[in-house]
Amino acid sequence: MSATTTPAGRLFARTRTGGPQDDRGPELLEHVLGWTLVVLLAVLVTRMGLM
Repeated sequence: MSATTTPAGRLFARTRTGGPQDDRGPELLEHVLGWTLVVLLAVLVTRMGLM
C-alpha cells in the first residue's frame, strides 16, 4: 500500500452524503400509507363530483 492510495481511500469513505441508500426505514409501511392516501384522495375527488 502506498502513501497516495491510503488518504484517497479514507477520503472516499468519508464523503458520504447520506442519500436514499443510507435511509432504510420501513419501506413497506411507507408504500402502504402512500397508496392509502392516493385511494382516499381519489374517493374524495369522485364524491365531490370533480371527476
